[in-house]
Amino acid sequence: MDRTGEFRFEYDPGVLRFGSVADLGDELERQGFERALVVCGSTVGTTPEVIDPVTEGLGDRLAGVFAETTPAKRLATAFDGLEAMRKHDADVLVALGGGSSLDVAKVMGVLAGADRDPAAIGREFEEHGTISVPAGSMPPIVAVPTTLAGADLSTVAGVTASPESGLVDAPTSGGVGDPRLMPSAIVYDPALVATTPKSILAASAMNGFDKGIETLYARNATPVTDATAMRGLELLRDGLRRLGDEGPTADVLDPVLEGTMLVQYGIARPGETTLSIIHAFGHGLTRSYDVQQGAAHGVVAPHVLRYLFAEVDGRRDLLADALGVGDADDRAAAIVEAVADVRDALDLPTRLRDVDGPEPAEFPSVAEAILADSFVANAPTGLEPTQDAIEGVLEDAY
Repeated sequence: MDRTGEFRFEYDPGVLRFGSVADLGDELERQGFERALVVCGSTVGTTPEVIDPVTEGLGDRLAGVFAETTPAKRLATAFDGLEAMRKHDADVLVALGGGSSLDVAKVMGVLAGADRDPAAIGREFEEHGTISVPAGSMPPIVAVPTTLAGADLSTVAGVTASPESGLVDAPTSGGVGDPRLMPSAIVYDPALVATTPKSILAASAMNGFDKGIETLYARNATPVTDATAMRGLELLRDGLRRLGDEGPTADVLDPVLEGTMLVQYGIARPGETTLSIIHAFGHGLTRSYDVQQGAAHGVVAPHVLRYLFAEVDGRRDLLADALGVGDADDRAAAIVEAVADVRDALDLPTRLRDVDGPEPAEFPSVAEAILADSFVANAPTGLEPTQDAIEGVLEDAY
């Protein structure tokens, strides 16, 4: 086994609620929040099947709706959201939708706590790729996910900025991170998630599924995350195939959403994460190319795992048991096949040439970006990725 006997596990998640958003107002009351600003995208904000249950669940604690988030997660959008927050005198942000809305809500919280000149924040972000998190208080966040990416139990957020915003002189991407960005509560409602189109759920599900895979072989794995990741993968391995066959219903999504919650439990801890090399590949492919992260994960995950198992053990016994292939003679090959089977059941792309990603001539620069990603440092013990090896995985995936 790669992990040593010693470990340290510091983790302070928000309240986890599994059930109807009809009780959302009750959770806010328990935590002492009075005026909620819902933060979501325009599609969610104008889709009655999604927005109405949330606003009705909030009841008289609904202060307003800010429906302007986008997948780009713009810093300018967070500033607009800050204005909306002040206009509605909100004391809590309810992030509704996918990871983009949650990330924007977190950046809004940082901006609210900092109370600094936008130009100064833009300069800092362009120079350092991050924004200083204030020492004082920040508005709490309640997350209500409608996808399966597993970005909810997290203390980080991604953000971008373009020159058109007037905040930066060159396109900039980066993020913010702080233990206080952990949502105060996360409400998982299978019926609400079932309103999301199958194609969106499928891509986000692959991202969430890979969190469980990586958590088991990460260098900083712990018995706690071993347990939650294994149970989560057990639920996802069958639940995601059923999602692919039957489509999204509350009944289908009940175990899938439970599994998604479990695989992300404990992965984002103060100063560390269990995300590893698959996510580094995802970052390298999505930061410069118009390919959705879940689709990128679906393409590269089997190839990354094949490379990984050729170099190290990668805790393959645990992974094989979690994926239901523990009796296989060649557990490494069986794991790769099981992951590919989930990908195929979700009808995701299988080759880089079939997505809006890089061409082979660009693989060297993509490999450089992957190697520079912070998640590579959390690769399994003994795995030392090289430029040539990364390019080889990209070539195999092409």
